[in-house]
Amino acid sequence: MKNSHQIKSGKIPRNEEDTFAERAVNFFFNLIPARKLISPVKIMNPYKSKEVREVIKEFFVKFYNDKNERIFILGINPGRFGGGITGISFTDPIRLEENCGIKNSFEKKPELSSKFFYEVINAYGGAAKFYSRYYVSALYPLALIKNGKNYNYYESKKLFNQLKTDIKLFLQKQFQFGAKKNYVISLGRKNAEFLRTFNNELSLFNKIITLDHPRYIMQYKMKSAEFYISEYLKFLQ
Repeated sequence: MKNSHQIKSGKIPRNEEDTFAERAVNFFFNLIPARKLISPVKIMNPYKSKEVREVIKEFFVKFYNDKNERIFILGINPGRFGGGITGISFTDPIRLEENCGIKNSFEKKPELSSKFFYEVINAYGGAAKFYSRYYVSALYPLALIKNGKNYNYYESKKLFNQLKTDIKLFLQKQFQFGAKKNYVISLGRKNAEFLRTFNNELSLFNKIITLDHPRYIMQYKMKSAEFYISEYLKFLQ
């Protein structure tokens, strides 16, 4: 791959400074979460891992090596088998390798949300086409775990109050990668309520479009997955 030696050395090439890729990589490499959360909720921070850092650099240089603005798609917070491992939202190790063409040694466990999301991406035209127009992340970009299971930032009022300053800061910083202001897509209806509150305060996006979350679709509406893929495509096309 082009610039692979520079990726392995941990450097973004000089002529890519101020690209979407560099801004994203710098953000994730310097992501500092809240020090302590309410027990027993824990944060998964994959960006401390050397392999995750290599994957992040390769992913962003491959798909975001430009200065173009993109439409933002924001989930809740990453799952423990998807972004919690790879560092890339809605992207488990299987999809990272098979759909994004990025080899990795992570355990090849599937994540339901990732499976659905990449079915959407494939229907859209593939990863290269999709990521040339969209940036995918989460309102809180780190996985949260409670008793070994995924946990959402809004499931506890006390937890949300601990995280809301970070959420607001992380949202502002990601917006600066190169977000289009005309609209943002929220994955998850309750997530959209919180995003709306932050957006009212920060005035980042002109409009919020809400789609059902991939996890909800795969857990409760799997028989209607094709319908939901077409619903996604209505907005993505």
